[in-house]
Amino acid sequence: MAQSKLTLVLGRLAQAIPTLVGVIVVTFVLTRALPGDPAVYFAGPAADEKSIAQIRAALGLDRSLPEQFLAYAGDLVTGNLGNSISTGQTVMSDIAARLPASLELTLMALLLSIGIAVPLGILAATRPGTWIDHLCRVLVTAGVSLPVFFTGLVLVYVFYYLADMAPAPLGRLDFIHISPPHVTGFYVIDAILDGDGETALAALGQLVLPAVTLALFTLAPIARMTRAAMLQVLSSDFIRTARAAGLTWRKVLFTYAFRNALLPVITTLGMVFSFTLGANVLVEKVFAWPGIGSYAVEALVVSDYAAVQGFVLAMAILFVALNLVIDIVYTLIDPRVGFEN
Repeated sequence: MAQSKLTLVLGRLAQAIPTLVGVIVVTFVLTRALPGDPAVYFAGPAADEKSIAQIRAALGLDRSLPEQFLAYAGDLVTGNLGNSISTGQTVMSDIAARLPASLELTLMALLLSIGIAVPLGILAATRPGTWIDHLCRVLVTAGVSLPVFFTGLVLVYVFYYLADMAPAPLGRLDFIHISPPHVTGFYVIDAILDGDGETALAALGQLVLPAVTLALFTLAPIARMTRAAMLQVLSSDFIRTARAAGLTWRKVLFTYAFRNALLPVITTLGMVFSFTLGANVLVEKVFAWPGIGSYAVEALVVSDYAAVQGFVLAMAILFVALNLVIDIVYTLIDPRVGFEN
């Protein structure tokens, strides 16, 4: 079994190499097609043509595309993603500083959405046509129909402006508190590890509204897939056989039905996580959240090639790693999915 697991991991990693190479090539070509000249932005509005040409040469933009790509690929081999012209820092340090903020927000939103969507999907599947089933459909429709920026603005207006129940949407911490010592990059966890309960509660308070905004969007596909998968499994022959054998409905539902319905739900969770991590820029903008999504958009605006390429490459690596984790989790849930496959 250990050898089979190792074979699966190595096989998935080998399959990911062409994907990552394709991402690198396509991203490089598309960033060069962006409008604007990063040398002009970096030089400033008062620069003359000679200064712009000098900066373009310093950035390596005066060379041909094949030469630029070979230089970029050589830097990637050494782990160098380049320098961001918009922040003045290395892209690696920018991503390392901003990725934990996006991960903390995305994971909190997924925990909230799973806690609501999975039980709701199970209830809707076991009681089709009832008010619970209709409630599930309404939430799913609302979740995919309402834009996340609109939902975020409504929540800010209601809970911050009208009810004064939420803190100001000014990032991960308000101006009263300072950032906890860096351990995981997650402010809530780092503050708890530091024994600072006040900062942990403050960070959690800042996290609630943006996480709820994302959760309302992500619970829709999770609830819909849970309901559909449970309906399909509950109509299977082995479920009827288990009921006929005298097993309790609770045991049939959670031991047999839910476990067999988990595979498509986990696949949906993986896709939702990957999409949300890279596409939550609207939520980050509404709540001034210093995440990787807003970093990528700011880099796109100024044609910051290195930052855009670093962002896309980081998302591709995370996506590959997530798919590998999902493949492994499959075998733990359903023994029919063998490692030898």
